[in-house]
Amino acid sequence: MDFMNLMDTTAETVTEATDAVTETAEPVMTEFASDAVGAIQEQVDKASGFLTSTAEFFRKALPYIIIAILTATVGIIVVRLVIRFVRKALSKSNMDTAGENFIVSVIKIVLYAVVVMMVLSVLHVPMSSVITIFGAVGLAVSLALQNCLSNLCGGFIILFSKPFSAGDTVELDGTVGTVDIISILYTKIITADGKTVFIPNGKISEAKIINYTETPFRRVDMTFDISYSADYQRARSLILDIIKNNSLALESPEPIVRMGGHKESSVSIDVLVWTENENYKSLGYDMMERVKETFEKNNIEIPFNQLDVHFVGTPDN
Repeated sequence: MDFMNLMDTTAETVTEATDAVTETAEPVMTEFASDAVGAIQEQVDKASGFLTSTAEFFRKALPYIIIAILTATVGIIVVRLVIRFVRKALSKSNMDTAGENFIVSVIKIVLYAVVVMMVLSVLHVPMSSVITIFGAVGLAVSLALQNCLSNLCGGFIILFSKPFSAGDTVELDGTVGTVDIISILYTKIITADGKTVFIPNGKISEAKIINYTETPFRRVDMTFDISYSADYQRARSLILDIIKNNSLALESPEPIVRMGGHKESSVSIDVLVWTENENYKSLGYDMMERVKETFEKNNIEIPFNQLDVHFVGTPDN
């Protein structure tokens, strides 16, 4: 009996404890659930508000967006038509390909910038802010690319002033060669010994430019030395005959063969002969070879540096 009473007492105690815990936990759980539901509802309200405001924004902005897309589309089409027209117009001129590409690139950049400005204006973007941003970006780029801008300006000057063209033989910045390509930033030159030289256009615009093919004719300047004992008039007559018999030498302007100076061991004869540009080197080589051969056959001495030493006798001691 005592055991049964103990079990009943224990059961009653557990029941009372459970009721007490339930009575205590129920308000807490209710409050927690209420807070969770409130937080979820708040997030739902925020999301709903965001979607509503976004939808309202697009509803109001949709006409402007459509107009902006149409403006951009029409602008791109117009730019392409203008570029096509400019290319056709430039192709009929005598301008180099590099110059044509440069002009087309500049026009394309300007026109696309105008299209962008129109689209931003349609979207009611403050143009003062856009201009300020473009100005700041342009200033930063110009400071960072000073050398490139110098070469760009030099290329612009070369392409439109045309001091030389592709295929010309020129001397640029101390380099002699044939112009291969004139780009916006660099000019490519092939030297006579096959070297490829790239010269920045900024340097070219400031340097002395010698164009050997600007005119169709070029003068070959040579000097031949004979000894003082040789017959000058005979040597001069032989040189004139060599020039006359050379098909590369031009009769007009008339060639000049005159005494050029009195040196320590020789008399110099200056020879000035005109020829076509493409025959410049060949005529020079022919003259050198023929003059030496002819002088040797006619016993006209071509002297070399000599030093005469005179011994003065002294009386015997």
